[in-house]
Amino acid sequence: MSRNFPVKTLALAVGMALVGMPAYAAEETEVVADEDIEQIVVVGSRAAPRSVADSPVPVDVIDGDELAKSGGSDMLDMLVSSIPSFNVRQQPISDAATLIKPVNLRGLPSDSTLVLVNGKRRHRASVIAFQGGGVNDGAQGADISVIPSVALKQVEVLRDGASAQYGSDAIAGVMNFVLKDDSDGGSISVKAGEYAEGDGGLTIIDGNIGLPLTDDGFANFSFQLKNADDTSRSTQRPDAANLIAQGNMDVGNPAQIWGNPEIEDDITVFGNIGLDLGDDKEFYMWGNYSERDVTGGFYYRNPHNRGNVFSTDGGETLLVGDVGESMGDARTCPVIMIPKITQPDGSIVDGNVLTDPAYMAMLDNPNCFSMNQVMPGGYTPAFGGNITDTSLTMGTRGDIKSGFLNDWSYDLSGSVGRNESSFHLSNTLNPSLGINIESPELTQTSFDTGKYIQLEKTFNFDLVRLIDIGMYEELNFAVGYEWREESFEIISGEENSWKAGPYADQGFNIGSHGFKGFGPESQGENVRRNYALYMDVEAPITENFMVGAAVRYEDFNTFGDTTDYKLTAQFSLTDNLSLRASHSTGFRAPTVGQANVVNTQTSIVEGNLIQTFLAPPTDPLSAYYGAKELTPEESTSFAGGLVYQNGDFFFTVDAYSIEVTDRLAQSSQITVNPTKDPAIYAELEAAGVQNPELIDGVTFFTNDFDTTTSGVDVVANYSMALFGGDTGFSAAYNFNETEVDSYNPDTTSEGKVRRLEEGMPDHRATFTMSQSWDTVGLFVRANYFGEYFATHADDTSAGWSETADAAVTFDAEVSWYLNDSITLSAGGNNLLDEEAQELQKGPDGAYSVVGATHYESGPFDYNGAFYYVKATYNF
Repeated sequence: MSRNFPVKTLALAVGMALVGMPAYAAEETEVVADEDIEQIVVVGSRAAPRSVADSPVPVDVIDGDELAKSGGSDMLDMLVSSIPSFNVRQQPISDAATLIKPVNLRGLPSDSTLVLVNGKRRHRASVIAFQGGGVNDGAQGADISVIPSVALKQVEVLRDGASAQYGSDAIAGVMNFVLKDDSDGGSISVKAGEYAEGDGGLTIIDGNIGLPLTDDGFANFSFQLKNADDTSRSTQRPDAANLIAQGNMDVGNPAQIWGNPEIEDDITVFGNIGLDLGDDKEFYMWGNYSERDVTGGFYYRNPHNRGNVFSTDGGETLLVGDVGESMGDARTCPVIMIPKITQPDGSIVDGNVLTDPAYMAMLDNPNCFSMNQVMPGGYTPAFGGNITDTSLTMGTRGDIKSGFLNDWSYDLSGSVGRNESSFHLSNTLNPSLGINIESPELTQTSFDTGKYIQLEKTFNFDLVRLIDIGMYEELNFAVGYEWREESFEIISGEENSWKAGPYADQGFNIGSHGFKGFGPESQGENVRRNYALYMDVEAPITENFMVGAAVRYEDFNTFGDTTDYKLTAQFSLTDNLSLRASHSTGFRAPTVGQANVVNTQTSIVEGNLIQTFLAPPTDPLSAYYGAKELTPEESTSFAGGLVYQNGDFFFTVDAYSIEVTDRLAQSSQITVNPTKDPAIYAELEAAGVQNPELIDGVTFFTNDFDTTTSGVDVVANYSMALFGGDTGFSAAYNFNETEVDSYNPDTTSEGKVRRLEEGMPDHRATFTMSQSWDTVGLFVRANYFGEYFATHADDTSAGWSETADAAVTFDAEVSWYLNDSITLSAGGNNLLDEEAQELQKGPDGAYSVVGATHYESGPFDYNGAFYYVKATYNF
């Protein structure tokens, strides 16, 4: 008879999740009807699911109901509060990264954490975080913000390297999102909220329903519809204020917005289906469709000095286009000086070129034009995108009861996931095209700039068997095979978004300004395939001592193969106290997107806007400056800790060290031909670089530094009867420190090194008290964020960066259970409106240049307090 873990028991075990107080590691038990129900997890092992207390590696579990107890726009905000080593940041002005919220686990980038849904690999987002993310610069992780909390039973977070078990990306750990599998009942809820500043209005409507699928299955469906207004934490830029003072009434106030993007019609539908096929076998299937429109801001283009739009000499003269010169005639248009005014204090500011006699005379000449005729007050491009995400996974698992695989359990599955990002830009120009001289207002100012498409296909076949070899219990032996195909496709934008118009040779910028459209030379699809063979063994040597080992061989058709291993052990000193340890090697393969992505972006370097080209490592421009073919990152991890459990008290301490070599990231800005040497421009053109004189800088992906990340996680939970009800206390602390062991100064700047080492707080802690009575429930949470290196707009120069102070924020929610079906809730995040670190003021400070008030790189929301109400109907 098979001794394998039965499928029905597996489903029951996975379904056991704590319903109660917020639990940071959720490694606790709760008494229900005098029976202990432990939290059960499936990540970290290919053996039968086990309670987190028995896991040889640290696993956090957050119940799905608790994920809804947050005022944020998605469940990521709750995970930040629940797992101290987990961070997420909204990017206010950072090109495509504005459309997603990159996450970090244990101080490593988002694509160093593997994301699973129901234990199966989740596909990546098509968006790559090009700038603004610090440690996430260049990361291409999964977009987990599309997974609504209403669809989740629980989230399991494995805080340990697991590449030998799950493959690439699991250097920092694994996040497993377990979907609801109820066959009856459901809920619908409405949440509305707003920041204390009166902006950022949020509305979320979500629901879940469980249906029977014959007598032996379930069909569980969830949906969420979300809309979120943008926010502004801005002040008027001094240059814009001066233009208004000089009589230019076309300048916006504020001219530039720093804040959260606007999210419109964010719709997500998830389905999860399971059917018992009999004979200890089952069929499963799940998938999603998600779509949202996101619009964010860009940098303000000053109408006097923005390079290659309004000027080519820093604002001394106005850039004037000559129609005749574009046709081969001699240039006849005049040089127009930007007027200067001396202030009473002796400072010199710009006057108003729009009222300058030379400018007004130029307007009467049909052979001459300037971009001021279309954008007299300058302009701030609006960058937006439509994100569409779809996935489908199906398979079967169960026990094999005949043939040569008799007594084995199997799991056979296939998955496909697709993420498409369509980009558009409005309120901008392609200056090289010139203007409609007869009707400047008809000049094109909106552009479709192209698409990124990420497509992944995965096939898995796993076999597991319990083998009696005379130990305390049977040895669990697992083997498996995985095949994956990953593609990244670039689709070009409309012609005018990338076209080099007739005025490019006169110094006008090529392409839609701010985000140049993808041209035909960038368009195309790149594909990579790989397969893996893996083996996993867990052996209970004695009643108190268990060891495990895993090994994985993975072969890629692009850059070769890799073999990784993992060793784990757990030793119980007493019934209440046990020790655990792990050691592993790991890898992260460069994504197809990182190897082939193309982008033109606007960046700030030492307070100045520059046009930067992000090129593949094989591009002639990046190759000229030292780029090479990408190779996988390699990691070595050590971890050890203890688990203490006594009744309702649960306590864990885990220390870890993660060494990553050949770490992959976007290079720092490299100035293209800083001496403006014509010979170098000629060399670049001969190599195939178009108009190199219009490119200020280049970046590319490179394996050019090594790091060691070390830290300690402490988790404690305790529940008791207090105040006439049930009370829970949860505390968690994380110390995390990253050191850059070596780096290439030609591609990685000292500022980037400091961001990697100090860009996130070394110390994070949370403390929560939850209380429930028959008709009322509440929780209060305190969040501590230690000091960190704050930067603005990726600029690490003096005045634009500093060591930010530690801070404490408070969250709370109170719920009134009106009856068995209706619950009314009210709460808030950052209740006391703790202010994020302000930018430095003064003539050299960012506050006085770009119009922002706070660093956007902080560990908590720079928008301030957020308050919300929620109504839920359960049926």
